[in-house]
Amino acid sequence: MSERDEKIEAFYAKERRWKAELTELRAVLRSTALVEDYKWRGPCYTHGDANVAWVWSLKSGAALGFFKGVLLSDPEGILIAPGHASRSMRKIEFESVAQIRKMKAALRRYLKEAIELEKAGRKVEFVREELPYPEELTARLKRDRKLKAAFEALTPGRRRAYLLHFSDAKQSKTRSARIEKWAPAILAGKGMNDR
Repeated sequence: MSERDEKIEAFYAKERRWKAELTELRAVLRSTALVEDYKWRGPCYTHGDANVAWVWSLKSGAALGFFKGVLLSDPEGILIAPGHASRSMRKIEFESVAQIRKMKAALRRYLKEAIELEKAGRKVEFVREELPYPEELTARLKRDRKLKAAFEALTPGRRRAYLLHFSDAKQSKTRSARIEKWAPAILAGKGMNDR
């Protein structure tokens, strides 16, 4: 067994609350042409070199996610955005094995469509969206030229993640604390999810 396979098995073995649901989703995923891989601390299902779907355990249930979910036709109306800032990803949440079994045929259709999107080379077209800089960040960048240069050198996606995280705080004090906390990572050229 490869290290990747061991990590995948460990993921499914350690799950307690939604183990049966995740195992049921895994069976559906493995019945398709997708390849099971391990990325971002969990199972990821790929076609060729492209990430197509993932499973994850949430507080409210087990989730099946689609990396290019916005491109899926969603005839059942079951896809939801994982967060308010999600532009491409869509997911389906489950609270029981019975719910998954009832939707198995629909899930296979969604997975087949997601694979076909990859085969066709379809891409999600992102609209360039200029997010406002919170005033605390503007002031901090004005005081620190190195931080400003490092922030501007980040990829657009990394800058966007930081801007969303900083702006989500309701209080100025919290926004400032978040900026200070992440300044070393920004100076190192890292995004919020980079190690």
